[in-house]
Amino acid sequence: MIQPPEIIRVSKSRVSCDGSDDIPAALGHPRVFLEIDEHGYVDCGYCDRRFVLAGGVADTGDVGNLPDIASGASL
Repeated sequence: MIQPPEIIRVSKSRVSCDGSDDIPAALGHPRVFLEIDEHGYVDCGYCDRRFVLAGGVADTGDVGNLPDIASGASL
């Protein structure tokens, strides 16, 4: 079974991701900047982390089951 993406709630619509958290940044991926659009969330194309705008339309318990949205993509 595929694990759901790691979900990170954020307070701003522009976020950055380098794949590091509890690992050194050098072992992560290049730092990328992502923009959360009207869907209320965005996925990192490198590590699949899902950034959800706190209080936004996608800030629900079901956000892990929503389709992937890479930065700049539209449905």
